[in-house]
Amino acid sequence: MYSDFQQYLNSTLKEITEAGLYKNERIIVSPQSAAIKVSTGADVLNFCANNYLGLSDNAELIEAAKKALDERGFGMSSVRFICGTQDLHKELESKIAQFFGTEDTILYAACFDANGGVFEPLFSEEDAIISDALNHASIIDGVRLCKAKRYRYSNANMQELEECLQQAQAQRFRIIVTDGVFSMDGNVCPLDKIYELAQKYNALVMVDESHSAGVVGKTGRGTTELHNLRGKIEILTGTLGKAFGGAIGGFTTGKKEIIDMLRQRSRPYLFSNSIPPMVAAAGCAMFDMMERTNELQDKLHSNTDYFVAKMKEAGFDIKPTQSAICAVMLYDAKLSQVMAEKLLQEGIYVVGFYYPVVPKDQARIRVQISAGHEKEHLDKAIAAFTKIGKELGVIK
Repeated sequence: MYSDFQQYLNSTLKEITEAGLYKNERIIVSPQSAAIKVSTGADVLNFCANNYLGLSDNAELIEAAKKALDERGFGMSSVRFICGTQDLHKELESKIAQFFGTEDTILYAACFDANGGVFEPLFSEEDAIISDALNHASIIDGVRLCKAKRYRYSNANMQELEECLQQAQAQRFRIIVTDGVFSMDGNVCPLDKIYELAQKYNALVMVDESHSAGVVGKTGRGTTELHNLRGKIEILTGTLGKAFGGAIGGFTTGKKEIIDMLRQRSRPYLFSNSIPPMVAAAGCAMFDMMERTNELQDKLHSNTDYFVAKMKEAGFDIKPTQSAICAVMLYDAKLSQVMAEKLLQEGIYVVGFYYPVVPKDQARIRVQISAGHEKEHLDKAIAAFTKIGKELGVIK
């Protein structure tokens, strides 16, 4: 049987390669940072990491992780409800709730698990889930695991959302689900308008803050801070793997009773190992840092404003953004791969995205800015983009 299946796989892989769309993994041989070394020996500037606050190689977090290794061991070898809960896990959950102004928090191995495990324990075929069309794949997969009736509205289209809410009055409970920042475009959800509609039509709201936590809002507390709704949204999900240190681990934070029910019935929580003590300890140190200073958020916002303005001046087609994501639109899939490779030769590490990661004919290079970038890093990237953009006819 496998020989036939192998032939099919090889044929499909050949088609992908011939179309110039084969994904090769570049190998990094240094810590994750603004400046990194790859396996070819080249030193490059990284402009495609989710390392928004530059904390992936932060000395304070590394020291906290080392201390936890010595004091609490390497791993828990258990799920939380058996013997996988240390005081570090509870401390981190408390700090996350304090940061977002919520009532309680539950930790997961990743935000993919948090989104995958949030719907099925809370909603049934009597209920409705109303989801933004550009929501992350983890939300889509989580919704599929739930028997609730599904509605979908076009990205940030409040008229369509209202129509969905009107139809969903037939169901018992309704929840509106949206990304805080849509990861491929960089736009922030209109949470203020979503909340108004939720109030009008008696619906709950859930926001995935993975690309907005640490980034959006004056102090990086996400979309609820940006729209003055801190503590008013029932469910927030997020990750420790992006702005918050870049390691691993996800969370759901929100209303106390919701979190309690997830602890009882959320399958990814009940059947996955606890996050390692060193990750929990570093997470605690990170949130302590966030409470002490806003320096990193301020630098990130300044860096992003500068980069986007200069790229627009150079003539690039940039998606509107309120985040640290700058989508440089190229539209052609193969062009996105060629341009990314040429930029790497200029010392700029970026990746081209194309269907099915983004819609067909919407290929782009997603640039992600970090507080770890210095002005000279930004200027070098802008110069490289301008040079290669002209060479490939993307700009004049």
